[in-house]
Formats: sequence, structure tokens, C-alpha cells
Amino acid sequence: MFITGIGIAAPTQRYDQKQGWQAIQCSPQFGDLTLRSRAILKKVLCGDNGITSRHLALGTLEEVFLSNPDRLQERFALHAPALAVEAAQKALDQAGFKGSEMDALLVSTCTGYLCPGLTSYVCEQLRMKPGILALDLVGQGCGAALPNLRTADALLAGGKAGRVLSICVEVCSAAFFLDNDPGVLISACLFGDGAGAAVLERDSPRQNRRVEWRNSASHLDPSQRDILRFSHKNGMLRNILMPQVPEVAGVAAGRLLQAMLAGANVEPIQIRGWILHAGGRDVLLALRRNLGLSEEDVRHSSAVLREYGNISSPTVYFVLQKALQDSVPDGFWWMSSFGAGFSCHGALLEVTT
Repeated sequence: MFITGIGIAAPTQRYDQKQGWQAIQCSPQFGDLTLRSRAILKKVLCGDNGITSRHLALGTLEEVFLSNPDRLQERFALHAPALAVEAAQKALDQAGFKGSEMDALLVSTCTGYLCPGLTSYVCEQLRMKPGILALDLVGQGCGAALPNLRTADALLAGGKAGRVLSICVEVCSAAFFLDNDPGVLISACLFGDGAGAAVLERDSPRQNRRVEWRNSASHLDPSQRDILRFSHKNGMLRNILMPQVPEVAGVAAGRLLQAMLAGANVEPIQIRGWILHAGGRDVLLALRRNLGLSEEDVRHSSAVLREYGNISSPTVYFVLQKALQDSVPDGFWWMSSFGAGFSCHGALLEVTT
């Protein structure tokens, strides 16, 4: 499988972290928060957590404080299709195709629910053919991009499709509200909105730089399910985010990389580019420790985190695009994501010019 087009999209509204802290202090909920909750918000929004700004599907930050189940669902239904289509059109344009030339469409999300799913809206707006294989993939959280891409690889390898359009889209602000739950508070301070898309082909691409999907694997550990997942309360998605997530993610990513490289007869020193999910500053530090990486190695993940925050499943599309636009050498690249489950995913790419 070859990745022949990449596209990303984010809301035009961009807010820096200190704007968030100022808005929260003026919110009607601020007086109901405990001193501990206020301290958490101030530390995350005003401290050095690797995030400078986030793109959010909000007209004003005050919209966060008017959240109820209906408003949150409306936000997802309005913005998720638009972001998905914008990212997909950019990927199609880069690959030189129209939506009608795709054989399959895979869309992943976890921050909202539509029936019919997002594929219905994407197919309509991109004028995809009525007989397209369209799959809505849900429930995989921040790690969803790699299972999505692995599904595309299976369709292409099995001869069921010649071209696949892969999309991950998250409106994380559709799960924003304030109460005294630390997971809810931290999530409201870290996550951003966006979409990523890729055009995938069975045959070698026509453009100069070629990105080949060589191999992939996943590791699922249900015993760790409760450290990172969504639950529901009062009709709203509630993010459960435990402090041990960075270390669990780092250890899982390190083990998966070691096993994958051994199976492919590739030495770690041969990896020239690192496409890592930027879950947060502490996550990147844990990944560096467990993968033996330098600050330079994770610079693209750090740059995405700095401008966009944790965009959940689309993150690796943002990081891959940034790496392809930079001077990262040809050769083997490693892509990795993790998320609810607890799940960890990895893929070995080979980039050639």
C-alpha cells in the first residue's frame, strides 16, 4: 500500500492557552469549582505543557460554559462533516484524484455519533460513487488512525479496492465542559479539533516521493482499559484520563517497536523518521525514554502539539504531513499511535525519492 495524498484541516478559530485561563475565571462555573480544580486548570493552561494554542470549533470560548448534551451534539454534527471533507479534498487534490475515483471510504471518530454516519456526509459532498464501500469506525479513541489505515491495507491487498480514502476527524470540543473531575478538566485544557485524511493506493504512486506502508501491528491490553476511555454521564461524553497513561503508552510503544523491527529484520538505528501521536508533553517524554529518542527525533510531533494540542486520532496525519514537508531523510520511518482500549499501534513506512 502507498500513501499518495495527505490532507489536514482544523477550525479557523485559534485560541492560546492563556486565553482559556482568562475565560474560565469569568465563567459561571468557576465559583463552583474546588480550589484543587482551579489549581489544575491554572497549572495546565498557564504552565509549560508543550501546548501554545489550539484550534477549536467555537465562535467564542464562552461557548464551552454553555454546554449541555444537545449543544455538544449540534457542535459535532455541524463541524465533523465539514472538517472531514476539507481534509479529504486536500488529500485528493495532492494525489490527483476526484472523490468519484475512490473505491472505499473509511472514517474514524470517537467524539460524536451520527446515524447515518460521517461517511454519508463525506460521500455526498465529495460526489463519491453510490456503490462505494463506506465504513464508519468508532470507539478506538486517539489511536484510531492506524487501525483505519490497516483496514485500508487489507482491502487493497485483498483486491477489494484499488484506491481508498482514509479519514480521521475529531471535534474534541464536543466533549468539553467543566466540573471537579480531574480527567474532564485536563481534557478541556489539552484537546483540540481537527481532521486528517490520506489517499491510499495499491500501485506505486506517480509523484516523486513515495511513502510505502510496509508492515503494521497492534497490541490491545483490556486490563488497562479504565486508564483511558470515554464514559457517559448526564448525557455527555466524559473523558477518563488517568495519570499513568504516559508511562503505559511509552512502555507499550517501545515493546511494539522492538517486536516489529525484529520481525522485519530492521535495526532501530535504521529508522530515519518518527511519526508519533502527540498525546501531551509527558507522553512525548515517555516515548522518548522508551524508544531512545532525542528532542530532534520528536520535533514534528512536538510542533503539532504546540500549535494544535492533542487532536486525538487525526494527529499522526498532521505529523506525517509535517515530516514530509521537512528534510527528513528517505528510508524507514516509524508511525505509532495509542488510545482507548488500552491499545497501541505501529506501522513501518519506507520513504523513497
